[in-house]
Amino acid sequence: MPRFLKSPVPRSQVTAARADVTDRVRTILDDIREHGDEAVRRYSEKFDNWSPESFRLSPEEIERIVAGVPRQTLDDIRFVQKQVRTFAQAQRDSMLDVEIETLPGVRLGHRHVSVSAAGAYVPGGRYPLTASAHMTIVTAKVAGVPRVAACTPPIRGEIPAATVAAMHLAGADEIYLLGGVQAVAALAVGTESIPGVPMLAGPGNAYVAEAKRQLFGEVGIDLFAGPTEILVVADEQADPFVVAVDLLSQAEHGPDSPAVLVTTSEALAREVEQHIERLLPGMPTKDYAEPAWRDHGEIVVADTLDEAFGIADSYASEHVQVLTENPRQALEKMHDYGALFLGEGTCVSYGDKVIGTNHVLPTRGAARYTGGLWVGKYLKTVTYQEVTDTDSSALLGEVCGRAARVELFEGHARSGDVRAAKYGARALPWNEEAGA
Repeated sequence: MPRFLKSPVPRSQVTAARADVTDRVRTILDDIREHGDEAVRRYSEKFDNWSPESFRLSPEEIERIVAGVPRQTLDDIRFVQKQVRTFAQAQRDSMLDVEIETLPGVRLGHRHVSVSAAGAYVPGGRYPLTASAHMTIVTAKVAGVPRVAACTPPIRGEIPAATVAAMHLAGADEIYLLGGVQAVAALAVGTESIPGVPMLAGPGNAYVAEAKRQLFGEVGIDLFAGPTEILVVADEQADPFVVAVDLLSQAEHGPDSPAVLVTTSEALAREVEQHIERLLPGMPTKDYAEPAWRDHGEIVVADTLDEAFGIADSYASEHVQVLTENPRQALEKMHDYGALFLGEGTCVSYGDKVIGTNHVLPTRGAARYTGGLWVGKYLKTVTYQEVTDTDSSALLGEVCGRAARVELFEGHARSGDVRAAKYGARALPWNEEAGA
């Protein structure tokens, strides 16, 4: 049986906080639906103290901003975007169109067609998540999305130059300096100055995540997301210092970011906890990492590695880092996770920033039913049918007539009857009874 050496705060405390977010987001969305640009500007002034003449950056403004970014930063952005593009292209290449002939002259097929436009949200606030531009925009462009409108907030009244450069180099067709609920709402419902999009993608804070949840159905979204999560599976071979550092690397995302250790070694668990207590006071981001570990950190000791993998699956965590003697066992043993990071040579931070897989991943247990953002999220798999053989159409017409009448769909049945009659010389008794 697993033993909990450290447990999180009661779930009821988290649920109460979420209810307040839900109500506030609903009010903002309704206001923007009704008042458009005026409401967007009002909320941008309120939350970001930002009200430019136009939220959209002109080509000249983008050129000037990018020119001011250090060359090394631009080179690093290009390097990372190449990694993301290479992997995304491999994913796209794996998605083949299909056409088969099931009967003589009966052709069935599907095609992968991109959405007509997508909105990419690139978070800012305390952390300008430049990497989110790579993940959302590059991936959309590889999928073939013709119009990508990207939003990112100003940071303390300043333009986040590196983020704008990343959005531009990724291929964004429109760049808006606009953040929060007002940004995703404007993209989703459309305003006088911001044409709407049929799909939203990208991470964000609790308010942005809730806005996407409430807008789902009105538009498509990449996935439901919440606070960043990390879960480490470790055995006695793991380095406790590395485990501690990696747990804290994700705890710094926010005060509600869960960091969980599941291990087969109680000795390692104790050492990890000691390292965390020593490292936390000196972290520049301890005001986020400290409450995250205090309120949402967990340490679980399992009797066996199989039990540890089972416990990890029950969390369905966004990021699962496997620091065991044979980390690739997790590929066979686990199935509920956003992304796996195998062995000490890799880490979740690589996935967040540089390695090329997408960092927009499911949280709050959503990994039980979905993976993360990838080119397929921007594609619609649409089918087509064609019947060119008259004998096959007559056969299908007969079967359709019988099958539809079992379900009491007379109109459907008659569509089949007409073809059975035209191509197979079958009778149309219902037409004769009508006097035709």
